[in-house]
Parts: sequence; C-alpha cells; structure tokens
Amino acid sequence: VVPYVDKITRVMKKTDLISKANISSNVLARMGREEPVSLESLGKICFLFGCKIDDILEIKSINEGGL
Repeated sequence: VVPYVDKITRVMKKTDLISKANISSNVLARMGREEPVSLESLGKICFLFGCKIDDILEIKSINEGGL
C-alpha cells in the first residue's frame, strides 16, 4: 500500500494538513516513507479532502514490492 503523500502535499502545505486533518507529523513522515499508518489517520485525510481511500492510496502486488 503506497500513499500518495506527494499528491496530497501539492494541494496543501504539510503543516496545514497536519493541523486540519488532526494527524501527527509522524503519520505524515511514515506515509512519505511508505510505512504503515492507521486507517483512522487515512480516514481523517479522506474526510478533509472529501475523497475515497483509493484516491490517496495505491495497492501494489507482491511482485511490485507490496505486501
């Protein structure tokens, strides 16, 4: 699962995203490193932008370096 953190931060500054979505800077850093984050955090980002989870994530197959 790869979050589109670059796509998200083109729309809004990272500090604004952290504040408005009520997520920690660690969550955003983990997303940037393609590390696991909670569904709650992803839900907060989706709620802020009015989007679906697949708008901010890409699921890769095992052969592509995914799970």
